[in-house]
Amino acid sequence: MEMHFATVWEAIADTIGDAVAVRNGDSARTWSAYDDRAARLASAFSAAGIGADAKIGLYLYNGNEYLESQFAGFKVRGVPVNVNYRYLDEELRYLLDNADAEAIVFHSSLGDRVDRVRDRLPKLKLLVEVDDGGAHLDGAERYEDLMAAHAPAPRIARDEADIYIVYTGGTTGLPKGVMYAMGGITSSAITGGYPLFGLTPPSDARGVATVARDQFAAGRLPVFLPTCPLMHGTGMVFGVFVPHMVGGQVVTLPSRSLDGHEVMRTVQERAVTSIVVVGDAMARPLVRAIDEAVDTGAPYDTSSLTLMMSSGVMWTAEVKDQILDRVPQLVLLDAIASTEGVTGVQITMKGLAAETAKFQGAPTTKVFTEDGRVVQPGSGEAGLLAAGGSVPLGYYKDAEKTARTFRVIDGQRYSFPGDWATVDADGSIRLLGRGSQCINTAGEKVYPEEVEEAVKRTPGIEDCLVVGLPDERYGEAVTAIVSRSTPGANVDEAIVVASVKGQLASYKAPKRVVFVDDVPRAPNGKADYAAAKRAALAALA
Repeated sequence: MEMHFATVWEAIADTIGDAVAVRNGDSARTWSAYDDRAARLASAFSAAGIGADAKIGLYLYNGNEYLESQFAGFKVRGVPVNVNYRYLDEELRYLLDNADAEAIVFHSSLGDRVDRVRDRLPKLKLLVEVDDGGAHLDGAERYEDLMAAHAPAPRIARDEADIYIVYTGGTTGLPKGVMYAMGGITSSAITGGYPLFGLTPPSDARGVATVARDQFAAGRLPVFLPTCPLMHGTGMVFGVFVPHMVGGQVVTLPSRSLDGHEVMRTVQERAVTSIVVVGDAMARPLVRAIDEAVDTGAPYDTSSLTLMMSSGVMWTAEVKDQILDRVPQLVLLDAIASTEGVTGVQITMKGLAAETAKFQGAPTTKVFTEDGRVVQPGSGEAGLLAAGGSVPLGYYKDAEKTARTFRVIDGQRYSFPGDWATVDADGSIRLLGRGSQCINTAGEKVYPEEVEEAVKRTPGIEDCLVVGLPDERYGEAVTAIVSRSTPGANVDEAIVVASVKGQLASYKAPKRVVFVDDVPRAPNGKADYAAAKRAALAALA
């Protein structure tokens, strides 16, 4: 049996069908129901001509329907594509058009945006609407109606060379689709995930099903709660792929913004074993919720928790220590990872000092100077972090960016996500940060030029640069440094923020706006981001 998510999950469903696979609030699906519903939706996809290599946009909030739709896409050898639910019209149109989307599964509350772009998506064949209280979109098929109208699709053989795509905002430019071979990413979820459970990775899908059977019989199936969106790589890879590959349950939250008390109530009620967060921005609210519950005399039961995982942004030693002070049995796994690859991890436990931005590299991780030399441990020399091993195939429809990011050195292929690092004498890696101007705010990547153009479309604004400033809550806060078109122009911070929110996803809008006489630029007109950041820090000090 091929290493392919759909084939592996079908084998698990055949083996532990009564175990819960996915849950959102009070709505739970056993593995048998999960497989059945995904197979019915797969039949609907097939009837609409959605098959091998067809791209299926998932424009959805967290929930069982997200995971069922993805499973259905995998079943027909299609390519489910993650779509940021915060995207507005032009962002949405660009991504779906770039992905050559033939189907979109979307929540009805997002239907007005889908309606405004669907006529500009030439390959679109099918719209599937998940009811969450929004108005019905004419021409869209209702999700549950499709379930009722179609029998489960028959099982098919699949190919490990099938493509898996995850879209990323990247460090520069518009969203890019990172392509993996399905066999490789399925195997990586096993080889990377099994050691977390103290298990030996099996070699095929039948072996995975056998492990799931044994874990079920022993009452050891993991229960994972991703607090981050499933449309982000961290939420999907660590929050879904890792637990699913041992037959584990994925619990998602009904609320669409992070509520620390909801997370901790769910941990208590569902005996959650593992929480997936994105750095400090998601970990701090959990600490506060635990403390507030203690203060009221009704502390949360956290005895089921064994693991907390984070990836994608900085997770500081201070916050790790706060978590371990409150839940001392936890193991904290902090990964240096991007959509383009995982380069290292840090494991922290009670009694083991936490550190910020220091990691143990994977055996295939290297740090190279810009001219291709390997950085020597203890040299103090900075270089670009490179991920080896399971390296993506490249970016979808972008050979130029593929060549820049994925390179062969000494016969080995590496991914260069853009992180700079040094190597300590003991071989550990110290992360310095991205070399580009990308802003990482609460796990979301923001491209400054896109925000700058939106700000400059605001009446009364002459020029603008956007930088990220350190922020306790967001990691980095999007900050705009702007000049008015005339000294007395009637424009203030609130007007600028509202203007950007009307053009882009709300997380891209500046948290602060600093007004200056002249935006810092070099004589040739190029942006001087360092001077802009200094000006912003001085003004906000």
